[in-house]
Amino acid sequence: MGFLNHNGESWACFLVTSCDRAQRWHGYFSFRSKDGGSEPDDIRTADIFIEESESEIDQKARGLGRPLLNGLLASALHTQDQPETAQLRRWFRTMLAENSLELSGPLDEMENGDGDRLDLTQLRSLYASYRLDQVAHFIALLKPEDFEGAVGSILEGQAVDFGAKDRLQFAMLVVEYIEGQLPLPPFEVWAEDYVANRDEYLLYTHTLHREGRLP
Repeated sequence: MGFLNHNGESWACFLVTSCDRAQRWHGYFSFRSKDGGSEPDDIRTADIFIEESESEIDQKARGLGRPLLNGLLASALHTQDQPETAQLRRWFRTMLAENSLELSGPLDEMENGDGDRLDLTQLRSLYASYRLDQVAHFIALLKPEDFEGAVGSILEGQAVDFGAKDRLQFAMLVVEYIEGQLPLPPFEVWAEDYVANRDEYLLYTHTLHREGRLP
């Protein structure tokens, strides 16, 4: 059905149809955020259409204007069953991506640079960026509700309040815990592999941060 914009975020809009036992066709809209990972944070409307044929649903759906579709998206966001779980995972991924890019430097500079000229300080910054990327990748593989449960367990039941000033402190506790559980290579091993396979690391970073999908 196309793409919609809600509060600066891009959402893909899909029409989903199915046929029941009485041979009646049902249709609803599903919305998928551009920031979704391997299991995107889809939300949906209730069944809006019930018609005798799938073509009738398609015709009616395509006759709706963009303002109405935007209204349906806003309504679905407001009434989804677990609004905070998807928000929590998305907030962590955004924060990690921003910190990773700050540590590694602009991707354009990385792509145009010469791996042989990287000094020890630059390599250590890239290694720190790599470690954050692995945490972000792991978080993206979890379902929003599973991630929320893991955060609650790590913080021993303390809820993350997005309006609280100490949310970054809570976030760092979660990130450090997850990072400590991942089988990441030591700096010396990673640095040798990075210098030998720099293009593959750059492609991984490009896919993770610029294309909004998992490598």
